[in-house]
Amino acid sequence: MDFRGEFIAFAVDAGVLRFGEFKTKAGRLSPYFFNAGLFNDGASLGRLSEFYARAILASGIPCDVLFGPAYKGIPLVAGTAIALAQKGHNLPYCFNRKEAKDHGEGGTLIGAPLSGNVLIIDDVISAGTSVRESVELIRAAGATPRGVVIALDRMERGQGALSAVQEVQQSYGMPVVAVATLDDLFAFLGDRPELAQNLQAVARYREQYGIKP
Repeated sequence: MDFRGEFIAFAVDAGVLRFGEFKTKAGRLSPYFFNAGLFNDGASLGRLSEFYARAILASGIPCDVLFGPAYKGIPLVAGTAIALAQKGHNLPYCFNRKEAKDHGEGGTLIGAPLSGNVLIIDDVISAGTSVRESVELIRAAGATPRGVVIALDRMERGQGALSAVQEVQQSYGMPVVAVATLDDLFAFLGDRPELAQNLQAVARYREQYGIKP
């Protein structure tokens, strides 16, 4: 099993990826729910960060600095930086605060200066708001946003024919790297007889809302 399949298995075992019937923000009834906020202890955050590091290295995208958008991106970017350093790739990282600070170091950015090629580390892409704000911050600092790394790509249409991930790729001309995708989830379910009933539900959902290949 490659790291993508390993990640899906890890997310299921951790209760982060669940099956049933869940209403999405768009009002759709989804047969699965992924909540990266439930990677909420040291061991699970460490493993999650390891998967992010493996996805980044596999992507081959040039990177000088990692950036984590507040708030969910903050522990993710710190953990990913640690995991990459343990693999021999010691990269600086930076994150933002939502509110500008007028004392101490001031400003909205904390950590290493943003320069060169920057990778944005986030949990998922839904509306793309976090990515847009991150791109603006990075460009304002004179650096170049080179890509976004997320945990799971649902490969699901937004309001039009494109998914939120595809819209980000099209709008900013940069890749979105997912540790795993809906296709990886589908393959995982196909290998687990005890989860066969969920495979059929996910297949129906993908047929109705999935992006066209």
